[in-house]
Amino acid sequence: MKELSIFVDESGDWGEYAHHSPYYIISFIFHDQSIDITDELNRLENDLRSVGYRGHCVHAGPIIRGEEEYKGVDIATRKKIFAKMMGFFRRMDISQKSFYIEKKQFDDSLDAIGRISKQLAMFIREDLEYFFEFDTVKIYYDKGQNEVNKILSSVFNVLLDNVEFKKVMPKDYRLFQMADFVCTMKLLELKMEQKSLSRSEVFFFDNEKVLKKNYIKHIHKKELNYNK
Repeated sequence: MKELSIFVDESGDWGEYAHHSPYYIISFIFHDQSIDITDELNRLENDLRSVGYRGHCVHAGPIIRGEEEYKGVDIATRKKIFAKMMGFFRRMDISQKSFYIEKKQFDDSLDAIGRISKQLAMFIREDLEYFFEFDTVKIYYDKGQNEVNKILSSVFNVLLDNVEFKKVMPKDYRLFQMADFVCTMKLLELKMEQKSLSRSEVFFFDNEKVLKKNYIKHIHKKELNYNK
């Protein structure tokens, strides 16, 4: 039995357009379960332990901005945590894909949901041969937003007949945390293109050139495109 695990996270909300929340993003991490990642998971745990965060559930956005559980944590430590996650992503034999909309282009949430659903459906149709390689496709999501639940269920159940859905706790799955990481990087890429990065975001990466060269470029390298 060949199994594909898909970890899903989102950034943004389905409310009206606001300057602080201009985009809605859904990101996916794809892992072929026949590929053993135990060694890399153990290495990440050791890496996080070395900076005092053993067993910690990593949240990429708050690390960059020094918010939530990272409030008061010095930037050097936050950069180390972030670098450990980036190293983990680069070493892993996984793929990623993100879909997004700019909320100001849509009148209501139904239109926005429809556009994201169409993007996801088109992607799956283009790569059906890849998905058909697996006997089971398991989708891991924390069910944080009902709109995302509807998108995932409607699109995957229509196009594939071997889908299972699993509710997850973010702390239990490093690959779910990696979906959060990729989602955050996609948001930063979009903001960088629009020259709207915050001061704290630019400060964390030193400058936009570093962000693009050392991070975003490597995220792009693992974009899933079976027909490429």
